[in-house]
Amino acid sequence: MSPNGDVFLLDPNTPAGPTRYAHARVAPASAHRTIYVSGIAAVSPDGKLEGATQKADGTWDLDIRAQTAAVLRRIDDIIRGASGGKGGIANVIDSVVYVLDMKAHYAGMNEEWNKVFADRASAPARATVGVRELPDPRFVVEIKVVAVVDFE
Repeated sequence: MSPNGDVFLLDPNTPAGPTRYAHARVAPASAHRTIYVSGIAAVSPDGKLEGATQKADGTWDLDIRAQTAAVLRRIDDIIRGASGGKGGIANVIDSVVYVLDMKAHYAGMNEEWNKVFADRASAPARATVGVRELPDPRFVVEIKVVAVVDFE
């Protein structure tokens, strides 16, 4: 184990590419373990980007709702994988949501968020930050979370 915990990759056979980061880190502890999930965009392990459709003129139709839903599903998959199935999106305690345009994207992102976290009692702490750009011009949202899972 590395000093910053165990690494988790959704698909460890995927080439590292130009950027290197773990999908999650599982910090060492007793029964409860903390899982730190990297900023996740709407790209599946096979490289498909959800919520981005190229139009005939070469521009992109970007759907904040589809991208947010895809990101939240990926985060759930990552936590389930990193915890050996003992946790999921419901274990998220803290999050940071990055959106490209607060006026255009916040409401749609929040609608999808609220489908996963139905009430304030189950929702994690959250900061939502408007950013100038994300790593790929087709991304409109990226979400980073911390989850705590009971491993016993």
